[in-house]
Amino acid sequence: MARFLYILLAVVLFGIMIAIHEFGHFITAKMFRVKVNEFSIGMGPLLFSRKKGETVYSLRALPIGGFCAMEGEDEDTGDPRAFSRQAGWKKVIVLCAGAFMNFLLGLLIVILLYTGVSTVRVPVITQFAPEFSLEGEDGLMVGDRIKRVDGHGIWCYGDVHTYLSRNDGNGIDLVVERGGKDIVLEDFPMPIREYTFEGSTYRGFGLIFQQNETLSLLGRLKLGFVQTVDYVRTVWMSLADLVTGRVSVGQLSGVIGVVDVVSEAGAQSASAWEGILTVLDIMALISVNLAVMNLLPIPALDGGRILFILLNGVLWGLFRRRIPEKYEGYVHAGALFLLIALMVLVALKDVWNIFA
Repeated sequence: MARFLYILLAVVLFGIMIAIHEFGHFITAKMFRVKVNEFSIGMGPLLFSRKKGETVYSLRALPIGGFCAMEGEDEDTGDPRAFSRQAGWKKVIVLCAGAFMNFLLGLLIVILLYTGVSTVRVPVITQFAPEFSLEGEDGLMVGDRIKRVDGHGIWCYGDVHTYLSRNDGNGIDLVVERGGKDIVLEDFPMPIREYTFEGSTYRGFGLIFQQNETLSLLGRLKLGFVQTVDYVRTVWMSLADLVTGRVSVGQLSGVIGVVDVVSEAGAQSASAWEGILTVLDIMALISVNLAVMNLLPIPALDGGRILFILLNGVLWGLFRRRIPEKYEGYVHAGALFLLIALMVLVALKDVWNIFA
């Protein structure tokens, strides 16, 4: 029963994320006086609709998102207020607004989660495991604050393990703050191995972090923002892993797989409240993920549409020509078909993994 409730919560939150995305398009379109034919909460069969002015506001049966149908999104309809007839910078703002709203939603969730946090762990080394052999002035010392790992800034304590874990065993570049000065350690050996601490054996790096910092209200807000931006870094890192082959396409999960993971994480929490907080934290990451993915320059996504706007701007400036709208439409339609096919395949894989 608890698992079902978390599944329901995850589905509702997914719907909210998509609806928030579409609301970003809607509010900026209205701001620029672009004609919006319909704004819908939910998808599928129509439950309720009301026309106010030129826009139909509707509620649909499936709580899995929504849509903002603007006049002339894919072709010039002749209406001077059609989306296709707007200045390029207005189009870009309208298209980016959906991703911005997803990022903002993720930020608000993270800030909400940190409202009850009074102290936070900081990336300052307080001691070493007995097996750690690289302590000293030429290595690491107690009191060192880790600032960068292989060029990645350490914005919060959790970043330390994330980026140390990505080393290939050939050494890692560290920047630590020691006595007010930055110390650079190049090709520093930090293999993952077994260490002991307080009578327990664990696999890690032999660094112990036990220093906490008291947070003010401003500190909580700053931490929430840093954590949300850190999620953006995580998404980009995951995309890079996919491109380089570090992560295989077979490891991708769709909505079904994500809902299953989210619901399982919630159900395994110590209490219902802790489960809700866990689900919210994961959904904040997913909301930021949606923001980043939607801005990728892939046709059919907002980023793909922005790419065509920029290309048309360059072509018009150089040759006084633009890409015909019908050809752009063909590209977006073909890409949308491929994306839907990929989503179906990933969904089938998720279902197989759940019931296998």
